[in-house]
Amino acid sequence: MLIKILKSYLMPYKRIVLLILTLLLIQSIANLYLPTLNADLINTGVAKGDISYIWKIGAIMFAASVLVMGSSIFLVYLSSKVSMAFGRDLRHGVFAAVEGFSARELNLFGAPSLITRNTNDVQQVQMVLFMGLTMMLSAPITGIGALILAIKTNLKLSSLLLVAVPVMTLLIWVLLRRIVPLFRIMQVKIDRINLVLREQISGVRVIRAFVRTGHEQERFADASSALMETSLSVTRTFAIMFPSLMLILNLSSVAVIWFGGKLVDSGQMPIGNLTAFLAYIMQILSSVLMAVMMSLMIPRAAASADRIQEVLTIPSSIVETSSPQSPQESRGMLEFKEVEFRYPGAEQPVLSRVSFIAEPGKTTAIVGSTGSGKSTLLNLIPRFIDVTAGSVLLDGIDVREQGLEQIWKVIGWVPQRSFLFGGTIAENLRYGDPEASDSHLWDALAIAQAKDFVDELSEKLESPVSQGGTNFSGGQRQRIAIARAIVRNPKIYILDDSLSALDFATDARLRASLALKTANATVLIVAQRVTTILGADQIVVLDQGEVVGKGTHLELMETCLTYKEIVLSQLTPEEAA
Repeated sequence: MLIKILKSYLMPYKRIVLLILTLLLIQSIANLYLPTLNADLINTGVAKGDISYIWKIGAIMFAASVLVMGSSIFLVYLSSKVSMAFGRDLRHGVFAAVEGFSARELNLFGAPSLITRNTNDVQQVQMVLFMGLTMMLSAPITGIGALILAIKTNLKLSSLLLVAVPVMTLLIWVLLRRIVPLFRIMQVKIDRINLVLREQISGVRVIRAFVRTGHEQERFADASSALMETSLSVTRTFAIMFPSLMLILNLSSVAVIWFGGKLVDSGQMPIGNLTAFLAYIMQILSSVLMAVMMSLMIPRAAASADRIQEVLTIPSSIVETSSPQSPQESRGMLEFKEVEFRYPGAEQPVLSRVSFIAEPGKTTAIVGSTGSGKSTLLNLIPRFIDVTAGSVLLDGIDVREQGLEQIWKVIGWVPQRSFLFGGTIAENLRYGDPEASDSHLWDALAIAQAKDFVDELSEKLESPVSQGGTNFSGGQRQRIAIARAIVRNPKIYILDDSLSALDFATDARLRASLALKTANATVLIVAQRVTTILGADQIVVLDQGEVVGKGTHLELMETCLTYKEIVLSQLTPEEAA
């Protein structure tokens, strides 16, 4: 998966990568050439006292060193540029994939895991790319070149490599078998910390209200300790690996000096060749050491790449048609035909045989006990989820045969949990219409009964909104969310229990103002408060996912026992009449 992701997202930068490879080749050749020059300097220039030769070789060595230094600086610059651009593109790809997910895929991964995959996991892959471009690619070039030159310099001393390299390889293999599974476990435990932290931040008021601060501290400490233990296991392995490799490296150097000194003493090897051979041995073993460092990073990056690939490749359960149809006239007419929805593997459907029509210019209310499928029914309209049987028609055409953006453009959605984005009130309202004027925004706020409290704020429409709208009360958030839908001026208004935080007087005023604004639009309301839906043109009663009643308030009070029970649980018989 790591190779697949690298190939996919490096294609736009293949020319820069080729330039990096060229610089690596130049750098490696220069590095390999320096020990040979040094040997000539010692064997010829120093041994014979030839000053001119010393200056000549010294100048060449200086030029080669400058070339190595310059190419190294440019190499790091280009590698940084490519790896950062790669990380940007990969994050964009993951984000785009998540944006296309339905509720089913979002629930499958969970928000904490998706955040980790788009931050920490991408960073791991990005880092291994940077290190690979600067180190890993040069290691085999330098290592193989140094090996050839070492054998050419002295075949007898080269036999020391037959001991050093296999020992290093065996040590690396044993330790990697332990490290690779630990990296996968580490990413899962990072997900766990994100999950616990998000829950604690989001539910801080509940935690304090129930005096569970100590318990939550223990939960976070447990998650943090679990990650620490795994990290310590990895660190302990590193603590064994690097000293062991350095020991092998230093023992090899000692062995080269020991046996090489004897060859020099016997006249079988010039002193300059010994210094060159020692440099080649160090280059070979350093290349192995660099490969080890990369091999430690690659398993973690591979684990991260697998997690990223899961997000990139999982098919969304909501598939847009390749040949979308458009209604001749966009009126906002909705029709549910024998609709069924069940979750994969579920024995019983959430919705079963649901049929009704919501017409433009009329308000359709959906009521029922908790868990009866009201919100699920609304989610079928914008295709947050798709029906498993039956069909939902928008202006006579199945929503599955229409383009998603085409559907969304005619819908003004006010979710059950009113969510505001960080920014200003004006920016949140203009989610409905980016081109809306300030007067249009104020009109929408007036209809939503939010004008008074916004007008009292010092910065009016430019007043800051914290993430999630937490600097406003629940009722204020609901009214701003309703105003956002009004700014859109849609054909269909969907209000999913979005008046629950309002007092009765504000609720009544808002419904009266909204009725004038939506005179030609289709309005669907889900509400737990009966007074909110008494005046609806049509009330659909759900019970365990099935329609058990349909009609006006007075009709249902006579014909639907479920509806009557709901109403009388909140109103007196006189009020209900």
